[in-house]
Amino acid sequence: MSAHCNHDHHDHGAPGHSHGALAGADPRYRRILWIALLVNAAMFVLELGAGVRSGSASLLADAIDFLGDAANYGLSLWVLAMALTWRARAALVKGASMLAFGVFVIGRVAWGAWQGIPPEPFTMGSVGLLALAANLGVAALLYAYREGDANMRGVWLCTRNDALGNLAVMGAALGVLGTGTMWPDLVVAAIMAGLAISGGWSVIRHARQELASTAAGTQLQGQ
Repeated sequence: MSAHCNHDHHDHGAPGHSHGALAGADPRYRRILWIALLVNAAMFVLELGAGVRSGSASLLADAIDFLGDAANYGLSLWVLAMALTWRARAALVKGASMLAFGVFVIGRVAWGAWQGIPPEPFTMGSVGLLALAANLGVAALLYAYREGDANMRGVWLCTRNDALGNLAVMGAALGVLGTGTMWPDLVVAAIMAGLAISGGWSVIRHARQELASTAAGTQLQGQ
């Protein structure tokens, strides 16, 4: 999930791709991003409905995260063939969206604690399992492109780490079922929010590093 995203400062290519820009020109990579976008958009709709119906904060958090991922995939498609500067700027937008996601979820956790109503665990568990299968499938498609620039690597890490979030939602469902309280659900949602905030800062920091590096390179070329 984007809440768990983290961008490393890499600009070397994946196997078979000597540079991130080459992968950007790869029609297979573009098709994979389209598949990922559609899968995440569909899971957002499904988890949003399930989260509202079950009253689960962690499921709603994961649903909003799927929406953020779908937007991020669309953004990645838009900047895919652009220069590193534009890809880094796109990463800045991703970082800001992750921060906003974290703040929203913190608010939802506070509201859930005030209400004190436990969610319905069976819907949480079943939808979490479906989300896990969706994310593992997308992660498998993106595996070969995991060592690109910050934008490409961020796409891979977001998808891989989404599976961890789905496991956490399933664990929260078991906790709610076993305790009969809302606290396991709220704890998982709060952890997602914390990861979103820390991950957002990390994405912004690495994107700024890439922008600074590109600007320095441009100045050297101009001298």
